[in-house]
Amino acid sequence: MPGTLPEGEPIPRDGALPDGVADAAGEAGFGVYVHVPFCASRCGYCDFNTYTADEGVLSAGYAEQVLDELALAAKVVAPPRVDTVFFGGGTPTLLPPAELARILDGIDRTWGLAGDAEVTTEANPESVDAAGLRQLRAAGFNRISLGMQSVAPGVLAVLDRRHTPGRPAAAVAEAHAAGFERVNLDLIYGTPGERPEDFAASLRTVIGSGVDHVSAYALIVEDGTRLAARMRRGELPFPDDDVAADRYLAAEQALTEAGMTWYEVSNWSRDSPCRHNELYWRGGDWWGLGPGAHSHVRGVRWWNVKHPHTYAARLADGASPGHAREVLTEEERRFEDVLLRIRLASGLPLAVLEPPALEGARRCLGDGLLEAGPYAEGRAVLTLRGRLLADAVARDLT
Repeated sequence: MPGTLPEGEPIPRDGALPDGVADAAGEAGFGVYVHVPFCASRCGYCDFNTYTADEGVLSAGYAEQVLDELALAAKVVAPPRVDTVFFGGGTPTLLPPAELARILDGIDRTWGLAGDAEVTTEANPESVDAAGLRQLRAAGFNRISLGMQSVAPGVLAVLDRRHTPGRPAAAVAEAHAAGFERVNLDLIYGTPGERPEDFAASLRTVIGSGVDHVSAYALIVEDGTRLAARMRRGELPFPDDDVAADRYLAAEQALTEAGMTWYEVSNWSRDSPCRHNELYWRGGDWWGLGPGAHSHVRGVRWWNVKHPHTYAARLADGASPGHAREVLTEEERRFEDVLLRIRLASGLPLAVLEPPALEGARRCLGDGLLEAGPYAEGRAVLTLRGRLLADAVARDLT
């Protein structure tokens, strides 16, 4: 089930930001995230803010609700343009392509899409078909991210994934035929019961599909999920860190040999990184539309109410769906900047580190966790071993 929202200070009824914050919104780039919380079924490992029809949550009228929030947002910020749009979920493609197109058109009419705007939608392989993909491409979507996870039937069963092993590659081919040049496949590794040859087969499928981008994540078992309950009952073993490290090294080798380069610890691309995610990692500004969506503008972060029914009721009353917000201090912003940017292949300048963190950086260099060349030039960049221990390095640098 979805987790709980953090608490914070109340948000004004009109959603207004603190004085002066909105004035320069988006000067260094602006993104829009659209949360579509609907799923045909909930995967056993998922604790995202998603709902199924069995829970009484239906998608009818949802596009209109998002457009209502967008109208409120337009009174709060006026970015010079929208550089990236990302539809996530949930399964955005459970909405008809025409509804997704309405929302995208509303964003364009409200704030204006940049001429080279990156427009992504997530999708499950079984939630798209050739005709729908052509409609999305015609509406202005130019990137799609498909949740593949694995090609091993046993792994898909543990994860409660509904697609067949061959469907992700077929969906990629349909997306390419529809005109999508930028296609991502998501992988999850370290699932209980996954064998090395299972993950190797998944990597071969990804590479053979011709995608330009791959995201690969170690399985994380979240409290409150069905998968966590199964593990607590002893039905499945918990993930093994050593196995996860082996899988990561296998991914790095296979994807690098296939001509891809890592640009963030869990992401590889053929010169086509996800610009929307880069905006997050570099502390940019974005507005999140939809229940449970998070937003950030110049150090002010806020999040919407989670349940779609509450979200709809707020908007019907003409009020902001915002649940709470926090105003980050300069020290908190610096801390988060280090945590996020150390995960990037470009790293971060050593000059932003405080003296204790600089000592930590020297230790990481000595331990082989930071690259010597960039370090000599004043940057902290993770080695391959450092990527395996990225969280520990981040602690040393903060």
